[in-house]
Amino acid sequence: MSEDLTMQEQDNVKLAERRAKLLQAAAKVGRGVTSILDQDLLLDQTVDIICDEFGFYYAGVFLIDETGEWAVLRSGRGKSGEAMIAAGHKLKVDGHSMIGVATGQRKALIALDVGEEPVHFKNPHLPDTRSEMALPLIVGDDVIGAVTVQSTAEAAFTEDDITVLQTMADQLAVAIRNAHLHTENQKLLARAERRARLLEAAAQVGRDVTSILELDKLLHKTVDIICDAYGFYYAGVFLVDESREWAVLRAGRGDAGASMIAKGHKLAIGGHSMIGASIEQRKARIALDVGEEPVHFKNPALPFTRSEMALPLIVGDRAIGAVTVQSIEEAAFSDEDVSSLQAMADHLAVAISNAQLLEELEAAHAELLRTKTFEALATSTLAAIHWIGNKALPISTSVDLLRDDLLSLSGVDPDLLASMQEDLDTIDDSASLIVSVQEHLIGPAREEKPRPAMIDDVVRDVAVSMDIPPNIVTYDVAPDLPLIVADTTQLARAFGYVFKNAMEATEDVEQPRIRVEIAPDEENDQYVAVRVIDNGPGIPAEEMEKIWAAFYTSKGVSHAGLGLSACVQIMKQTDGEISAADHPDDGAMFELKVPVYDGRLKSVELPSDRSILLIDDDDRWSQFVTEVLTEAGNKVERSIIELSGVGRFDLILVDNVLALADVKAALKRLKSAGVNDRTFVVASSLRVERTMALMPLGIRDIVLKPYTRADLKALLD
Repeated sequence: MSEDLTMQEQDNVKLAERRAKLLQAAAKVGRGVTSILDQDLLLDQTVDIICDEFGFYYAGVFLIDETGEWAVLRSGRGKSGEAMIAAGHKLKVDGHSMIGVATGQRKALIALDVGEEPVHFKNPHLPDTRSEMALPLIVGDDVIGAVTVQSTAEAAFTEDDITVLQTMADQLAVAIRNAHLHTENQKLLARAERRARLLEAAAQVGRDVTSILELDKLLHKTVDIICDAYGFYYAGVFLVDESREWAVLRAGRGDAGASMIAKGHKLAIGGHSMIGASIEQRKARIALDVGEEPVHFKNPALPFTRSEMALPLIVGDRAIGAVTVQSIEEAAFSDEDVSSLQAMADHLAVAISNAQLLEELEAAHAELLRTKTFEALATSTLAAIHWIGNKALPISTSVDLLRDDLLSLSGVDPDLLASMQEDLDTIDDSASLIVSVQEHLIGPAREEKPRPAMIDDVVRDVAVSMDIPPNIVTYDVAPDLPLIVADTTQLARAFGYVFKNAMEATEDVEQPRIRVEIAPDEENDQYVAVRVIDNGPGIPAEEMEKIWAAFYTSKGVSHAGLGLSACVQIMKQTDGEISAADHPDDGAMFELKVPVYDGRLKSVELPSDRSILLIDDDDRWSQFVTEVLTEAGNKVERSIIELSGVGRFDLILVDNVLALADVKAALKRLKSAGVNDRTFVVASSLRVERTMALMPLGIRDIVLKPYTRADLKALLD
């Protein structure tokens, strides 16, 4: 530069050179950033180019957040910038900082000496800053952020610099907006592609599962298809149980699913789980971060789950279950995914409903076939068995009389006597077998009028009459049992078959046990449930359905295989139910459900001033009779041992089944006392062979036990 130039001229030349350099640097920044469409890369390169080309100590780019209240540092030069970004550095828009004013007032600011500047953020990460310029980033009418450029020299910027550097900032603002739009477009494209993939996967699930009609196969195939087609970490299918209180896991992906199914994994409908809420509300639920989700079941079998979606399975207006899909990524699902995945769930719900309907149809068909088979067999053999049974029935009574006669003989060869006894046993066994077959086949076809009864009394009478040792059978009877309504003779026959099955099941058990539980049914209080539980080996799964078929037996040719089949018919006639299962703690469990009597009990006036002897155990029925007759003004005595002075009684009632005494011995003593004309034998069930066995003891007939005041009055009258 010429020495002839004045100082003013030299200053003007320097300013022109500085301006040219700034313009050149601004142009380079513009060329460098406008072609970058990755926003993070754009901002990082911008601060580097600004510092390198302009020679500044520090540069940083702030962008306004979604609230519009804060300018957040998105890129900063060097380690200082990295530290501030890591700390979440942000400044209030229109606040007390250069960036705040620039963004709030939409204008550039210069601080020639930051130590003296009232509007300046004192930044401990940038201790060497002496002067600063803040440039707003404006696109159209929108302020999207601001750029800070800082120098270690005081008065490093002039007002003329603002024009040049604002041009650079304007180019940067356009580049940032372009990069943002590009990112948004890429997201939209990715979402569209994802939606297309989800819809295609839903269609694949629909194609693959709708043709599967075996429910278990369908459900397990479904979870595999879902995970493979959608790339999910886990999928599971829950179905609502009969109580509609629980959603039970029926299929789950991999070892985790198999483990949970084995443990009977279930979730309460409406409870604190995605599945429970989804079924109750009949809508999809999304948990973007299961660790923060208030309604989520923390499952130890699936520790890597980070996000989950639960989709209800709806058929018509009824939710039949739900599908869970889970990912190891946070926020793996969006609201838009719901419609795509729900389409898959709707396909699946229809397929499950079809499979369930087919299962029910097959079960109904099998039941109908079993019933028709039994009816055909019973009908075809009814006449022949009835005729043979009637002929065989008197044989047992005759055999008993012959045995008594043989015992009274004297002077007979002992060997001959033993041989005759053996022949009589053979005849008796054969006659009993014929009568047993008759009862199995014809018994369920005979009906008496159903009547109110004490079901626990019927059950105990059956066990005692079968001579089941009292140390084997135990009872758990709920208090205040309601009366049931049934043909007690048929009902006793059903209990007898079940007890016989339990005794046979425990033949080889060292310490056999039979537990009887009697209580109102937990699922329907219109029934009383009787459960007979043994500690035998249980029922093999493959035989669980076969045991109800007529003539089916796993116990050899000596068993007719008709008992449980007859039970089914008896319980149908009773409007009850019978089922079998393996008990969790013991062997087999048979459950018989009998309807509760819901009629009105008649209020009657009973005879009074009678002296009545009741020969019975101290059980519920004898307590009922004693209480009712005593209240009516009668004198009632109960005994099973002391039978002297029986002539003083107006009426003698003898229970056909005594646990602690011999009925036949008691009747013989009553016959000897000459009181047969005032003696009645009462029974919870009537059997022809029992009546014939007692007739030689002077008994004309056996009558049904009265379980109500009206029935008791009819007996006394």
